[in-house]
Amino acid sequence: MFFRERMSEGMDVGQLLREYLNSPESSLNINDYSFRTQREEELKSSSVLTTRWHKLRHHSIQQSFLNSIYRFNVVPSGRRSGKTEIAKRRLVRKAVKNKKYSNARFVASAPTHLQAKRIFWDDLKKLVPKKLLLCRPSESELSLFLVNGSEIQVVGLDVPERIEGNPITHILLDEYGNMKPSVWEEHIRAGLSDHKGTADFIGVPEGRNHYHDLYVDAQNSANEEWSTFEWPSSDILDPDEIKSARSLLDPITYLQEYEAQFVSFQGAAYYQFSEENVKYPLQYQPHKPLIICFDFNVSPGVAVIAQEFEGNYQYNGDSLVGPPFTGIIGEVYIRDNSTTPRVCNKIVDKYGNHKERVVCYGDSTGGARGTAKVSGSDWDLVEKILRPVFGHNFRLNVPRANPRERVRINAVNSRLQSVDKHIRLRLDQKSTPNLIRDLEGVRLKDETGEIDKSDLKLTHLTDALGYYVAREFPTIERKIKMEQF
Repeated sequence: MFFRERMSEGMDVGQLLREYLNSPESSLNINDYSFRTQREEELKSSSVLTTRWHKLRHHSIQQSFLNSIYRFNVVPSGRRSGKTEIAKRRLVRKAVKNKKYSNARFVASAPTHLQAKRIFWDDLKKLVPKKLLLCRPSESELSLFLVNGSEIQVVGLDVPERIEGNPITHILLDEYGNMKPSVWEEHIRAGLSDHKGTADFIGVPEGRNHYHDLYVDAQNSANEEWSTFEWPSSDILDPDEIKSARSLLDPITYLQEYEAQFVSFQGAAYYQFSEENVKYPLQYQPHKPLIICFDFNVSPGVAVIAQEFEGNYQYNGDSLVGPPFTGIIGEVYIRDNSTTPRVCNKIVDKYGNHKERVVCYGDSTGGARGTAKVSGSDWDLVEKILRPVFGHNFRLNVPRANPRERVRINAVNSRLQSVDKHIRLRLDQKSTPNLIRDLEGVRLKDETGEIDKSDLKLTHLTDALGYYVAREFPTIERKIKMEQF
């Protein structure tokens, strides 16, 4: 009420804040001595911005996006190219300048709650000067309350209903291609109506999905409220980083991740697989760690057996010179009526004498009790059977959630062969006939780009392999040194 009455009088924000600090109401909101002391120190300073507002290198398209007056901005740009940084600054600038609404809400969102917190929360706290905060940031609600009536809120849209309620003045949707297609029309658009709110849709292209459709509609729209901005990573990143990306990623993944192109995923899922990947025989190495990849299933029951090899490899007179690679030395394939214990016993029969480290990767949903055909979860059964055999060398490396299907496919393709023709995934042809059949036969649905699961005998071995490759050799989580940010 204190601010609502005085905002309408057009009072200076600094003067308004000083009056509030001396008013009886202030003790209800500012009860943290440390926070209040820091803010009082800021009030004595003539500096308007925090040190987090470091200078950006000029880039004309980025500058146009930063200053865009369009209501809706679609920004499909290269990975690590600065789009999120600029979108954060746009959001904070809009929140600080708000003079129209006492209940203005500015939302920074991502596909999940944890993603949103990781991407935005710490940075937003650093970007907003304490002198403009009404109270200490709410760590439980991930909200910042400003003296001008604005609220900056960080939200994960894995539960889209979280965004509903109060009017939205501006929303930033990061990694929009990974959000549920219904989020915009069913949960957000109506919330912008009261304040005639604005929205920025940013992210890397994700095939021909709802983000692609939005981008095309924005480009072709006669409605002057919409605009698009895009730029490749090569405009921003050091040339050595682009060269490194080309040596690690397959062509389609590179075009999507770094050139910001909406590529079409259809046809063969593992399009980078060729005879080069099975050209050299591979031999089990007793002195190297053993990698076991699971995809829990009944018909067939499967596992992939792998080891990491140095670049210079010789076996039976064959010599291979190149980068280090993942070698697939074997598989388990039980065609019908399999169980997790049957798969594990096959592994013990062949590798039970292995004395080095044994690490298991695979489907995280196998950890849910009741998924196995016998008592306990699949991972419980794996541990029960394999730990007594391998002892202190045995490890499980299983994430809380599976990577997205597209992430697994991109990771495997990038190991099969990169843009620069580097092969980092090789298979022993005699020991892996069913995995080879998978790599050759798994298809993508034309309409969605998702894996076609209609052939019940395919996909399981490549899924198992994908869990490991995406975990240890991800295509989108590489740490990149950046010039600009």
